[in-house]
Amino acid sequence: MDLKGTAEKLIHGDVKGAMQDVGKGIERTLGLSGVIIISLSAMLGSGLFVLPSMAADLMGDGMWLAYVLAATVVLPGAISKSEMASALPVSGGTYVYVERTYGPLIGTITGLGLWASFLLKAAFALIGLSAYMYAFTSFFDVEFNTINVSLSVLVLVVVINILGVKKIKSIQAPIVGSAVAFLILLSIAALFMDSTDLARPGKAAFDTDTLLLAETAALVFVAYAGVTKVAAIAGEIKNPGKNLPNGMYLSLLFATLLYAGVAYVLMAALPDQWWIQDGHTAQDPIFIFATHVGGETVGLFAAVLAIFTMASMALAGILASSRYLFAMSRDSLLPQLFEDLNPKWETPHWAIIFTGGMMAFAIVFLPVYDVAKLASGFQIMVFIVINSCVIVLRQLKRNLEWYQPTYKGPFYPVIQLWGIVAGAALIWMMGEKAFIGAGAAVLIGLITYYGYGKKHSHPRETPFESFRKQFTNPTKSEHDRRISVFHAADLGGKNHLTLSEFQHALESLDFEFKSDESRLIFHKSDLNGDGFVDIDEFITTFENEIIEEEG
Repeated sequence: MDLKGTAEKLIHGDVKGAMQDVGKGIERTLGLSGVIIISLSAMLGSGLFVLPSMAADLMGDGMWLAYVLAATVVLPGAISKSEMASALPVSGGTYVYVERTYGPLIGTITGLGLWASFLLKAAFALIGLSAYMYAFTSFFDVEFNTINVSLSVLVLVVVINILGVKKIKSIQAPIVGSAVAFLILLSIAALFMDSTDLARPGKAAFDTDTLLLAETAALVFVAYAGVTKVAAIAGEIKNPGKNLPNGMYLSLLFATLLYAGVAYVLMAALPDQWWIQDGHTAQDPIFIFATHVGGETVGLFAAVLAIFTMASMALAGILASSRYLFAMSRDSLLPQLFEDLNPKWETPHWAIIFTGGMMAFAIVFLPVYDVAKLASGFQIMVFIVINSCVIVLRQLKRNLEWYQPTYKGPFYPVIQLWGIVAGAALIWMMGEKAFIGAGAAVLIGLITYYGYGKKHSHPRETPFESFRKQFTNPTKSEHDRRISVFHAADLGGKNHLTLSEFQHALESLDFEFKSDESRLIFHKSDLNGDGFVDIDEFITTFENEIIEEEG
């Protein structure tokens, strides 16, 4: 399969052609277990290694419940993304669906929001990495600047992304798997400690203020940012209409149990106010937890594991975020610079470098708490848009050629409305920084689109639109020829055409459409859905004006 050609078809709207290429060239090898592993690998990281102390500082011992609440807001997005991916089971991302649903303006705003959310999550991971590095080097009495460490790792991550190391994902899975296994074993060991009070977190969670719970849920929302990321490789999944939604639901369930479970045990085992270190909120909660449960050696092991986990998360984050700039540039919504590939390594180096530069800005100038809130805020906004897309697409389904999902999410539209309303409520709870971030994203999107994208992007033309243009305003002789051909194709003599008769007529009239394309034109022309197209009505509707020939 010509991957470049297939990508071109997808970017420019030839969905049928892209899907045919994928069907011929990409072997669907991922089963349910593969979907779960990839989804979890994209999710787990800073949500456990950094966020618990920040959530505890905000809500206290009951903060584990915030992870559960956040998951209920994520669930509608997972359901909606599963449905959209089953309609277009080829490689792509949320940006593709939003742009195809709402057009280039909203697509630009959403694409930049996605880019910002992933780069902020990656920056957040690097900030957390430096905290664990500090815990490790303190043991060996070595001094260093945490920001310099974060920036040094960022440079390394940028270089690796430019070099295009293809085995990174195969390395990431065992790293994340080891981290998960360690956290589960650590939590089990904590249950047998005399100081562990399992009643305390439960009581605190249900005694807390509802608004405070919602605010904390908004903060930890970023922990689930990767749950829908697996939909971007739907073209490689066996039976995507079944394995994709099931895999996403199971990975979300596992992640929720892991997040909430580890947070619950952590709060039950550690002493009150453990998250305050030297007057500041600690950024290495798992190091503190591991040291408390197993001593200094176990704590150091946790720090090393955290460093590798956060580095792999940052590596994946910059890879994902830079690809949004690349995709938008391919749609001519951003300058060509961002789609230019390095001639040697064939990676979008300028998109990667620009993303790395913005990550450096976030690391140097934004406090860690603000980075986490902004990352969560952008991600919540994206999930709101995802849910709204399904509502719009379901309503317009009859008029859309590409939206024929093999999987339909349950409880429509209640589940989507819950995702929209609850997401908006969480953003409201986050306060002014979330509104500033949202406003900035919208403003930058508007400036980008009207300053560049609108002038350079090209509207996508479907086979139906192409046919309409070709059929409009014929000459008098062409009109007469069409009448003759359509009636000749009407074997039943009833002044209407079946699908096969319609296709034969188009072929006789030298309209060069593939079988699937002519089917789409027929179905869109058959307004009452009775399986026939009335000849006179069809010609009158589509021809508009007949041009008289001179001489």
